[in-house]
Amino acid sequence: MLDHAATLLQAPNVRWKQADAQALPFEDASFDAVVCQFGVMFFPDKQQGYREAHRVLKPGGRFVFNVWDRLEDNEFSHCVSQAVAALFPDNPPRFLERTPYGYFDPDVITAELQRVGFGRVEIEAVEKVSRAASAREPAIGFCQGTPLRSEIETRDASRLSEVTDTAAEAVAARFGPSAVQGRMLAYVVTGHHL
Repeated sequence: MLDHAATLLQAPNVRWKQADAQALPFEDASFDAVVCQFGVMFFPDKQQGYREAHRVLKPGGRFVFNVWDRLEDNEFSHCVSQAVAALFPDNPPRFLERTPYGYFDPDVITAELQRVGFGRVEIEAVEKVSRAASAREPAIGFCQGTPLRSEIETRDASRLSEVTDTAAEAVAARFGPSAVQGRMLAYVVTGHHL
């Protein structure tokens, strides 16, 4: 991803560097802004990630990130998750509920940011429409292009194609077989370093 980003933005004042969000390799008060695009929900220790963002920000700086709202408010994801869970009723894969769509409570997020020193927190709900050329695209994306795939393969690797097909059928049944669109809801969070 960094290599791809570097091809899109080539500027002398930009350095691309891989780093652990929970142990940032930068000096205190180094940045005016820290931005995280749909990554916070994957931090094993969110409080530590928040502490690090706060540490590297200058006074007056901002920590801006986004997180998905609950799974039920993100239609393609919810549809695929339900279809996949139905195929494994005794042990449904719950990656989507647990991780990318599992950290969405504005009160919890605000409290956690304030606990590490962010003085003011703003949270804005943003609703968009996701579009795909076919019902199969979201099914492939979720079943084969996210860690949900590992959870499917752990249960029965030989069923990955079947599970993807079933998810595609579920999306088609709800949104139509050709070009599809579904609601997405996320939050944009801004923590202010005072």
